[in-house]
Amino acid sequence: MKVKICGLTSLEDALQAADAGADLLGFNFYPPSPRYLTANQCSSIITGLQEHGVQITTVGIFVNTSPREIARVLDGCGLDLAQLSGDEPPEDLQALGERAFKALRSGKARDLQESLHHYRSRKNPPAYLVDAYLAGEYGGTGQTADWRLARNLSKEQPILLAGGLTPANVQRAIAQVQPWGVDVASGVETSRGRKDAQKIRAFIHAARQQDDALNPAQESKR
Repeated sequence: MKVKICGLTSLEDALQAADAGADLLGFNFYPPSPRYLTANQCSSIITGLQEHGVQITTVGIFVNTSPREIARVLDGCGLDLAQLSGDEPPEDLQALGERAFKALRSGKARDLQESLHHYRSRKNPPAYLVDAYLAGEYGGTGQTADWRLARNLSKEQPILLAGGLTPANVQRAIAQVQPWGVDVASGVETSRGRKDAQKIRAFIHAARQQDDALNPAQESKR
């Protein structure tokens, strides 16, 4: 079970997430977001992680940003992947190739199927991120995603499940959806943009515990 800690705004929080066992770290480049940070700020955090010997997958979150600008930020900051969380046309995703995956916020099964028809998945996981739908918002709302829709997709694609996850409900979410990974931002914060180290550890522990319960053979190999 992969865990992505998203909306990081400081090196301290990024180091705590990595130390707790996170697999992916997310950095938000959408200016209206309370978790927004500049490319320079992100670059400083990535450099700090490298100086501490941390090797981890890093993800930039973008909303309606041009592929050229996304590529520039990825290269400039040393980020591994881009998460497209806006209303980007399919061509933008195609232009970035394996460097990007699409966040889906469809509120109905029909809308989700339409999105899947338009947006191709990555060859490598995650294929998509599934988030809660809230009109006019682009993630990080704390609202719970439709787990039933997410479960149907997770049977076919390795997805990251996001939307309102917390240490208290992540086990139920994993049991129902059985995603490739889970994504959390507000559910492990003390305030918007600042993470709580204890909540991060509790979230990751709960996620891995549920994954072990679903896959006991995998646990025995550890």
